[in-house]
Amino acid sequence: MTTTAGVLSDLLDTVIAEETEAFVARQPTSRAFRDRATHLAGGATSNWQIADPQPVWISHGRGSRIWDVDGCEYSDFHGGYGVALAGHAHPAIVAAVTERVGRGTHFAQPTEDAIAVADNLAERFGLPLWRFGNSGTEATMDAVHLMRAATGRSRILKVEGGYHGHHDSVEVSVLPEADDDIGPRERPHNVLDNSGIPTEITDLVTVVPFNDLEVVAQVLDEHPGEVAGMIVEPVMMNAGIIHPLPGYLAGLKELLHRHGALLAFDEVKTGMTVGPSGVTGIQGVTPDLVCLAKAIGGGVSTAAIGGTDEVMSLIADGGYEQVGTFNGNPLAMAAARAMLTEVLTPAAYTHLEHLRTRMETGLQGVIDEHALPWRVITAGAKGCVSFLPDEVHDFRDFLTLDGRYGHAHWLVQHNRGAFLPPWGKVEQWLMSVQHTDEDVDRFVANFAHLAERLTR
Repeated sequence: MTTTAGVLSDLLDTVIAEETEAFVARQPTSRAFRDRATHLAGGATSNWQIADPQPVWISHGRGSRIWDVDGCEYSDFHGGYGVALAGHAHPAIVAAVTERVGRGTHFAQPTEDAIAVADNLAERFGLPLWRFGNSGTEATMDAVHLMRAATGRSRILKVEGGYHGHHDSVEVSVLPEADDDIGPRERPHNVLDNSGIPTEITDLVTVVPFNDLEVVAQVLDEHPGEVAGMIVEPVMMNAGIIHPLPGYLAGLKELLHRHGALLAFDEVKTGMTVGPSGVTGIQGVTPDLVCLAKAIGGGVSTAAIGGTDEVMSLIADGGYEQVGTFNGNPLAMAAARAMLTEVLTPAAYTHLEHLRTRMETGLQGVIDEHALPWRVITAGAKGCVSFLPDEVHDFRDFLTLDGRYGHAHWLVQHNRGAFLPPWGKVEQWLMSVQHTDEDVDRFVANFAHLAERLTR
């Protein structure tokens, strides 16, 4: 528990208790749906939806707003965990999907839209060859497989606290707790994040801290000729938001290549949301592989992996079989084409930057007014409040954060018409191209209510 958490502990617990009671009282239909869902394991369609105090069942969405089954309206800052960059029922997406549905939605053969999507992504990310999948997990799984296939090596590096989906090789040290056997900061231990994961696979994963080139260099020296590559979120987004230090990403690429290893950027969360070319474009560091999903599909499930000629030629010549019945699904490609060419225009990014500035300025004003030791961290359309007095540079810094702050913030926002993702300590807000100043101002006003409750 941090010093700040200790001082505010009693107030924080009171806020959580009161807001939880209000949360449950205003959503009886969601509670009834949960009780009806006896044939859904856990009463929801993903464990991430089983949030305390109860899952929220959604009816519909339009523009920047969503409505739950109890009729409560929200400015949607959840965004489906980063998917809804277009907002809901965007006219361009609706038109593309509607037209495609009438002509058939699945053939397990390519359609013309796939060419347009691949061309667009190649231009945005500076990588010439692309393939499609259906989720971020699939994209990062292919990236790990490709790095191993291209190098003939088995060991990979991943960052402590980094989430790259739920395939075996990356279910290591995703959100280890302080009371786990996590080892020293500079040499984190492998901590399994799920059951059913063979240690024979995770023993081939070396966990390193974010923003630390020295440790990566040491690991590469200690495992000569063993490391296939490293997968990393170029801006960490499984621990709030942690930006790379200057030179870190370029240094990773140089180090890995010097040792014959590859670099994969997991831009599943950052791709399109932080800017038109993701972190890759902002930082000017082009990795060997980029993984995309979430926002690129305009709300339809899709994913993409792009890479250099050298690596992706393994797919082209059959050396690595990147397959999937739904890869390049016509409905997904139609939605992705509309998203990339009609929704994510320069004007859209200008609007998102306006909203980002308004949000950051408003929240920081509340923090300063109440003399709170918190900070606002943004990355394009995404952002979070770090309820810590100091900057966070890696997962161990983040680990000191008292999760009750994020939970209290989530409850306060939700009960006043702003829907954040649960797991507030970990997740970020997302603003869509259809969000307005009114949505942002509602969020800031709700945050001010939380600040007042904790400081009065």
